[in-house]
Amino acid sequence: MLVVGNAGNGEWGMGNGSLADRTFSDLPSLIPAGDLLVLNTTRVRHARFIGQRPSGAPAEVLLIHPSSTPGEWVALGKPGSAMKPGQRIRIGPEAEIETVGVLEDGNRVVRFIGVSAEAAISVYGRLPLPPYITRDPDADDEDRYQTVYAEREGSVAAPTAGLHFTPALLDTLPARGVPVARLELEVGPGTFKPVEGEDITAHPMHPECYFIPEDLVHAVADTRARGGSVWAVGTTVVRALEAAADATGQLMAGPGETRLMITPGYPLRVVDRLITNFHLPRSTLLMLVSAFTGVPALHAAYAHAIAQRYRFYSYGDAMVVMRSEKGDASSEK
Repeated sequence: MLVVGNAGNGEWGMGNGSLADRTFSDLPSLIPAGDLLVLNTTRVRHARFIGQRPSGAPAEVLLIHPSSTPGEWVALGKPGSAMKPGQRIRIGPEAEIETVGVLEDGNRVVRFIGVSAEAAISVYGRLPLPPYITRDPDADDEDRYQTVYAEREGSVAAPTAGLHFTPALLDTLPARGVPVARLELEVGPGTFKPVEGEDITAHPMHPECYFIPEDLVHAVADTRARGGSVWAVGTTVVRALEAAADATGQLMAGPGETRLMITPGYPLRVVDRLITNFHLPRSTLLMLVSAFTGVPALHAAYAHAIAQRYRFYSYGDAMVVMRSEKGDASSEK
């Protein structure tokens, strides 16, 4: 685990006062009593289907989320020619996925034929590993690609910063005076979409649904009142908390939907500390992390991680980002 920055006293420094190599089991010793740790409890849905077109050629469907019309789902698929309205993809002996319509963003609206969505997901659905993992999921992935605190299904990708936690480590935190709170953000496939243009503000962010419990609102307010910091386990927690906050940092409880893109210079209002993984180049996740560190410091951290042979991406190592001052996001481009 790479620790980036410090709390102002140099405790975690390595000569330059900004980087330290630790292990994830050290995390409880880095979180002061009175701080708050926030988790995203979403569970990855078995949303990937491999089927056949009437010609016998293969096709693939990825469910994103239920549509507003009962029984229908918003989905991605390939090849796109296999998912024109009225066409079907066979996923089992008497089970098919039919395309009902095409949305403006290119996503499809689909429905299941001969089987309920719940049964299809249970029987034919596969765990949707990140696209850069090209092998099929195996039994180990069924455990490794879910957090130990996952609850309701709703995501097509895991909040991977949480994969480092064990029940035993989580149990140590309240005993050390660190409360643990939970929210839900349904991770969509847009998390893997690279920023392709030079103008990052033009990048289309896919909508993601979140839910902020009332007890989390009170927990954040109590943490602020005692001078503590809010720790986000993953970029998904950052997006949910910042999307649900007003200009003063006050959270609104309840459901919401966000397309929030956080880049260097964004005025972070809720989150002070971030636990995350090492992300893909040109990703919105990498840009979000740079809002905590500034671009030069992030480059230095990644160069150090490469030199020290840290593992990157979903099954990789963790990074902890300590902002030097609460509410001070770098504006460096």
